[in-house]
Amino acid sequence: METRRLGKGGPPVTRLGLGLAAIGRPAYINLHRSRDLPGSRSVAAMRTLAFGLLDHALEGGIRYFDAARSYGRAEEFLAGWLDLRGLRGGAVVCGSKWGYTYVGGWRMDALAQEVKDHSLNQLVSQLGESRRLLGDDLRLYQIHSATLESGVLEDREVLTRLLTLASEGVVVGLSVSGPRQAEVVERAMEVSVDGRNPFTAVQATWNLLQTAAGPALRAAHDRGWGILVKEGLANGRLVDAGEGGGRVAESASRRGVGLDALALGAILSQSWCDVVLSGAVTSRQLDSNLEALRVTFEDDELSELTALAEEPAEYWARRAKLPWS
Repeated sequence: METRRLGKGGPPVTRLGLGLAAIGRPAYINLHRSRDLPGSRSVAAMRTLAFGLLDHALEGGIRYFDAARSYGRAEEFLAGWLDLRGLRGGAVVCGSKWGYTYVGGWRMDALAQEVKDHSLNQLVSQLGESRRLLGDDLRLYQIHSATLESGVLEDREVLTRLLTLASEGVVVGLSVSGPRQAEVVERAMEVSVDGRNPFTAVQATWNLLQTAAGPALRAAHDRGWGILVKEGLANGRLVDAGEGGGRVAESASRRGVGLDALALGAILSQSWCDVVLSGAVTSRQLDSNLEALRVTFEDDELSELTALAEEPAEYWARRAKLPWS
């Protein structure tokens, strides 16, 4: 699979990566999970699912894997798989995030699944946890869903610790969500601590229903940052709910691929995008996602598809109403 450098001096990463948000914990925000996951969502069942999917991803050429401290046992599953398969020492690239704590207690009906904390103490604590599990295979570490409101991009203590992490050879980045994604990316590019900016990567939501962050991501890419894209299927809306209209279905049918491959292929066609994350939970879904690598577009057709995008406030309001399932 084609690779790209993840920012200036960063490791080579495959164009398609595997995100572990949906397989590291029993509940996630994605449509129709009950039809894809095993009847039991016990820790043992989810570990077995994760190991099988990681094996299949490796066979398919994927070498980038994305986790977070708040993804339940995602880092634990990933670390156990690396050990079992003898993949330590750079065979793959692992990324993770700090800033949210998983509090779901492995329950579907928990009142909250994760709690946000962008403090220095949280960074130090969660970085230690991530490193104990992933060791030197942790090559990208990101602020999880950085926002302007949290003040994390003005927190000198946090930024100084992130600079130290970057000096240790870890790519430092941030993930963003919500209608102000572009503003957060723009602010992150302006960050300076003693004349230095710790960030060289950003992970954002971009898909056929939400394209607003595109110009900011292009600017970050032009600056030399690595760009990763999450939620390429809009939490299942572009596939399970059949949203996007007949134009998407017709384009997919003409190419002989699924709606998922078409949607992910549209992201890969953006010149600024380095990695697109698959959120597959089954091997069948992952195989279908991998078909995105052979999807190409004419400029006018891609423009027609991206014209389907909703206003940011509308898109994120709809996402906020999706249940944990």
